Amino acid sequence: MRVSLSNATANELSSELSSQQLAAKNAAKAGEAAGEDRATLTSDSTSVGSLVATALSAPEVRQGKVDSLRQAVNGGEYDIDPGKIAASIVDDYA
Repeated sequence: MRVSLSNATANELSSELSSQQLAAKNAAKAGEAAGEDRATLTSDSTSVGSLVATALSAPEVRQGKVDSLRQAVNGGEYDIDPGKIAASIVDDYA
């Protein structure tokens, strides 16, 4: 499965995070001036940008895995265990 994000979306996300960080800093300064306690949570836009870049560079199809499975199926070496499949389905919905 591939997460599809356009470059515009990545840029918008990075820009939005930067503006949120600026707003958080300004709010913290205002709180200090008023003598109030404040807590702010910010996200590191560089790490988010790095994760987005990694997701965008990942191949949509893992061709090596597909080829090895195709070879196993064609060679009659791919065994399917119905019990494991059923157990996995039950676990997913339990």
